[in-house]
Amino acid sequence: MDQFRRSLAAMITTQPHTRFSFAESAPDTYKAMIHLDHSVDLDPALYDLVKVRASQINGCAYCVDMHARDARKGGETERRVYGVTAWRESPFFTDRERAAFAVCDAITLLPHAGLPDSIYAAAREFFDEEELAQLIGAVVVINAWNRIAVSTHIVPEE
Repeated sequence: MDQFRRSLAAMITTQPHTRFSFAESAPDTYKAMIHLDHSVDLDPALYDLVKVRASQINGCAYCVDMHARDARKGGETERRVYGVTAWRESPFFTDRERAAFAVCDAITLLPHAGLPDSIYAAAREFFDEEELAQLIGAVVVINAWNRIAVSTHIVPEE
């Protein structure tokens, strides 16, 4: 039992440290990721909220912190930024934003369910084909960034 408690305490209290700089160790891939990120043509305010949402799902503290701050700099209220966690129950979002979060959740949790037809159909009410393609691209990009940040243990800035 003591070993279990020590293991649990270590998991709960261990603060991550950056393992290595992905940008320095894989500069071409890093540049390609930056280019891919900049290629997304989605409303910047919505893109920030989608980045926050995917990062929450993926447990990426660095990206949650960075994109929440970006959203606030872009004019988002604290209530809306905090509300992303519970977007289904939160009264702060439009139907279009809810559709974007549903797509984000489904694609981020792809191994569990994929993008169900019902979520796709609901999103099509608010996004034309080009916009939906950009939304899907946005979710793909932030999920890739989350995987880089989580695996290299990038620590949020002070």
